[in-house]
Amino acid sequence: MRVLILLAFPLLAGCTTIASTAVDVVTLPVKAVSKGVDLATTSQSEADQKRGRELREAEERAGKEAREREKACRKAAEQGEPCPPAPEPQPN
Repeated sequence: MRVLILLAFPLLAGCTTIASTAVDVVTLPVKAVSKGVDLATTSQSEADQKRGRELREAEERAGKEAREREKACRKAAEQGEPCPPAPEPQPN
């Protein structure tokens, strides 16, 4: 009896390997689809990061334009001319 149990043990270990492989094969399409959906959709945090980046870039552009206007105004003042008018803000 003990010999039969000892002989059956390696066979049972093989069953768990087969079962885990079967589970992997069954769950593979589900994992692939969920990965595709995750790549195709945008989470709220990703949308927030994108909006924050857009705002920061807009502020950087506005700062650069302000510095350029100040520089042009100083240059005009050195030449005794009036400051050039500020450009109209462009709609976003």
